[in-house]
Amino acid sequence: MPPLITLRGLTKDYLEGSRERQVLRGLDAEFGQGEFVAVRGRSGSGKTTLLNLIAGIDLPSSGEISIAGQELTAMSDRERTLFRRRHIGFVFQFFHLIPTLTVVENVALPAELAGVADGRASHQALDMLSQVGMHSWAEEYPDQLSGGEKQRVAVARALLLRPPIVLADEPTGNLDSATAEEVMSVLTRMSREREACLILVTHSREWAARAERQFALQDGVLVVDRTAD
Repeated sequence: MPPLITLRGLTKDYLEGSRERQVLRGLDAEFGQGEFVAVRGRSGSGKTTLLNLIAGIDLPSSGEISIAGQELTAMSDRERTLFRRRHIGFVFQFFHLIPTLTVVENVALPAELAGVADGRASHQALDMLSQVGMHSWAEEYPDQLSGGEKQRVAVARALLLRPPIVLADEPTGNLDSATAEEVMSVLTRMSREREACLILVTHSREWAARAERQFALQDGVLVVDRTAD
């Protein structure tokens, strides 16, 4: 089976004042359908940059990103946005829930943006909330939830449209250990059930150890994480 995600020669440069800093340096990688991959690295090593490039939120300075045979770097901004809505679910460290929307409205939003009718989108959202144990909070607002509850809602939102790729950027970074365990269990279980490729960025060796492959981002390239041995 061909890889779901192919990265070839990815380079990403940023201007910091008058100086240019290279975060990624000719990075190559392949990830398959249903695979669980963990990426570790120091703060500022480019982990979030890598996820943003795979999601099409940002573009590389050079190199190519292919997802399911489609060249992401050749798409327009609008094409990348529409592609991301259908193919990529993103779970952030800081949840990124919309405070003026209820829990069910937050979860239903990706479906509505994708053109699903309101009633059907709400039905799908309620079903997802049941699967992450948050159905009883459907009509609450985000500020009424704990950190772990917010992250469960964020997982439900990310997986609503059954995307083939799930990107998780430090999803347990703001949670205590017990709550982190609950959230990670939900995230990995639901990704596995949907045969999604889960790419987890984490500082935690414990969470990284649960992945099928572990990488470290060092000097702008992905290397096998030798600390996992």
